[in-house]
Amino acid sequence: MIHVTMEEAMPTTLPTAETITRKELIRRLRVELAILTDEETSICKAAAERGIFCNGFARYGDHELKRRYGWIVRKRPGMTREELEAIANDWQLAQQEVHETPLACDVQAKAQDTCGGWTDFSDTELARFYNEITGREVIVTGDR
Repeated sequence: MIHVTMEEAMPTTLPTAETITRKELIRRLRVELAILTDEETSICKAAAERGIFCNGFARYGDHELKRRYGWIVRKRPGMTREELEAIANDWQLAQQEVHETPLACDVQAKAQDTCGGWTDFSDTELARFYNEITGREVIVTGDR
């Protein structure tokens, strides 16, 4: 029979979260989120389908989604939500290409026409998203 003391059974130090800047956290999120996208899938669509990150298109109810993409709805007022999301997804992908950015979040951080992109989220929210996606905890410093 082996006898183990409490000190031996429990580690003396708990794992600590890494401290990084907001800029580094966004860089890391880009890498993780880009894995979920392709030529036909924007992060808005991928996040909505998986219920992760900001929840993409799914973060908005029908009325709010139509308001944010009003210029699309005005041309086809009878479209279904699914049709609107498909067109919005294509539009986000086209914007990424035009602006030469890796994710819709980068476009929207500049354009802020359908959302605010990265600027919609606090450091704490971004760190939580990163933890949800990777299982790794980070603390964001004040440096940007």
